[in-house]
Amino acid sequence: MNLRVVFMGTPDFAVPSLSELIANGYDVVRVYTQPPRPAGRGKSLTKSPVHQFAEIMGIPVETPEKFRKSRVIDGLAALDADVACVVAYGQILPQRALDAPRLGCLNLHGSLLPRWRGAAPVQRAIMAGDAQTGVQIMQMAAGLDTGDVLLSETVPIADNDTAATLSERLSRIGAGMWPRALAALDRGGLTPTPQSGEPTYAHKIDKSEARIDWTRPARDLDCHIRGLAPFPGAWCEIGGQRVKIHMAKPEDGQGGAGTALDDKGLIACGQGALRLITVQPAGKGKMSFDDYAKGRPLPAGKKLL
Repeated sequence: MNLRVVFMGTPDFAVPSLSELIANGYDVVRVYTQPPRPAGRGKSLTKSPVHQFAEIMGIPVETPEKFRKSRVIDGLAALDADVACVVAYGQILPQRALDAPRLGCLNLHGSLLPRWRGAAPVQRAIMAGDAQTGVQIMQMAAGLDTGDVLLSETVPIADNDTAATLSERLSRIGAGMWPRALAALDRGGLTPTPQSGEPTYAHKIDKSEARIDWTRPARDLDCHIRGLAPFPGAWCEIGGQRVKIHMAKPEDGQGGAGTALDDKGLIACGQGALRLITVQPAGKGKMSFDDYAKGRPLPAGKKLL
């Protein structure tokens, strides 16, 4: 059976899933995504990555500001879809919307539920120092990421993974899961597995979290930095200038927290030290620490705030 599919998603993370559904011949009858938002230095209204891709593929797009409005849900029901595939859409769907497609709504989530329910599972997994995460397709239910798991893949987190690299890997793996999930759904072959264990919540990243606290252990700060790369970017002050740290490496070393231990970017932490590798001064692009130090030397004994 050629399932009639509604797709709901917004960021780059969701685009491979939509592409995979189209490539496998599913009839994607409508795409729902967040409305255009101000972006860039000019703050011009910009369509979401999913919106842009759907238009290229000739698929009609809806951008409701709030999905709870009756006319929006009526429009979804009128599509007579078999299933809705949801990937990082960015809105909570009310029960009436969940019930509109014949086979309900399935959601692709970037963690091993119930760990890291919520908005920022990839970032939080890295920031917490998790050794592994995963990607799962679940049957959507009322509540935040509470539904039964239908399909799951476990993914190791590498020591040099950032939120960007891990997100890209999870998005590709997750996209490849959709054809298997929908084929099994169509023949009634999916086995729902209730989530088990104590939930943790991946709250949305707040910019106030981004400032580096050099009194923390180096290994914790390494995870913190990688989890916030590239956005919003962990930062500190060097000589009164805000500098984002995109990549650093834990090393041996001791001294006053936040103090440079040499002139090559080794900074003392509460325990151990961090070697700065990739930085971004305010108003500039990313660069190696060596290139940064050519214009702004960071001698031993200099204090970072």
